[in-house]
Amino acid sequence: MDPRPKSILITGATSGIGEALARHSVRMGHTVMLTGRRADRLEALKAELGDRAHIGALDVTQPEEAWAVIEELIARAGGMDVLVLNAGVSNFQGSTSPDTEQHVIDVNVSGFVQLCNRGFDYFEAQGHGRLVGISSVAGMFGYGLSAAYCASKAFVSIYMQGYRQRARRSSADIKVIDVRPGYVESEMTDGKKGMFWLVPAETAAVQLLKTIERAPARAYIPRRWALIGALLGITPARLLDRL
Repeated sequence: MDPRPKSILITGATSGIGEALARHSVRMGHTVMLTGRRADRLEALKAELGDRAHIGALDVTQPEEAWAVIEELIARAGGMDVLVLNAGVSNFQGSTSPDTEQHVIDVNVSGFVQLCNRGFDYFEAQGHGRLVGISSVAGMFGYGLSAAYCASKAFVSIYMQGYRQRARRSSADIKVIDVRPGYVESEMTDGKKGMFWLVPAETAAVQLLKTIERAPARAYIPRRWALIGALLGITPARLLDRL
């Protein structure tokens, strides 16, 4: 990425890796546009980060209204160079009720698709941009108590692969990056046991911004998860089914 300051829009910026990325990006001299459902947390971030931060509350399951908020933020910030699609939810306490699993799909899949599609179109019209999808190592296998979450993250990775193909056929300079974090300290991991290689959100944010700058097709955070990803890729399905 050009070393000059950039304008970065982050969805799901009110907690976890999104919030940490907002802070680190401002420290590195970038302008940030921060979105999320919790307006009070956005206001607190704005007060902390100052003039380099622009905020707008939105719900990704309401795509028309959400994109209208994003367009307003882009106008205020004077453009958008990077779109980080980080908004997501997990199965709360392992709930497998139809309503809970549908909510996971509505946010992590349907909401993601709507903003990814619009973001790609924006970058194509502009002529350049970096489109970043936050998937997960969990998208590489299914788990009974988080089936919807795992499936939603697998969708994100495959969807981004398709958009890389679109980008290669475009005359615009668009980088499409599939980021697969492992366990990162956040509200999603609070109180959960058995999470090895758990890293602070700040550590993940530093690696994420470096990943955005390098613009690989896909990246693991922290990078050692690439080994696990490779092992999962060759593990027979009958073994994964026993997890």
